[in-house]
Amino acid sequence: MIRYALHCDRKHEFESWFQSSSAYDSQVKRKLVTCPICGSAKVDKAIMAPRIVGKKGRVAPPAEPATTTAPEAAPSGPTSLMMAQERELRAKLKELRDHIVKNADNVGERFANEARAMHYGDKEHRPIYGEASPDEAKSLIDEGIEVSPLPTLPEDRN
Repeated sequence: MIRYALHCDRKHEFESWFQSSSAYDSQVKRKLVTCPICGSAKVDKAIMAPRIVGKKGRVAPPAEPATTTAPEAAPSGPTSLMMAQERELRAKLKELRDHIVKNADNVGERFANEARAMHYGDKEHRPIYGEASPDEAKSLIDEGIEVSPLPTLPEDRN
């Protein structure tokens, strides 16, 4: 996991964790990384100094002072790498996703067609989830059909 200091086009600063630098690049390209303050998808990495953990688990000071908006607590072990709020958010997202998977039908690639059929009254309404391209999802939204992406967490991609 890698943590990046980020900022949006409105200069809001925040941090987020990614599986790798290529995962960050991919998510930014698909506009999945958004500012938690204003929702902007125009996000860039901020300059930050690296933190190096020594053999005894102590954090070496950065080569240059890092510019941050809030002080960081020194890690106390491997599990402290992720902030408590992020762990809580991930747990809630996992709970939401698990609830949807348990209580809805997976229609796979037929998602757009099934959602349309239910919206226009050709099929009975029921909870569904599946796959749709960004263009298909936009088309559904343009037609007034409510859709939302199913939360996916980094640990689910392994």
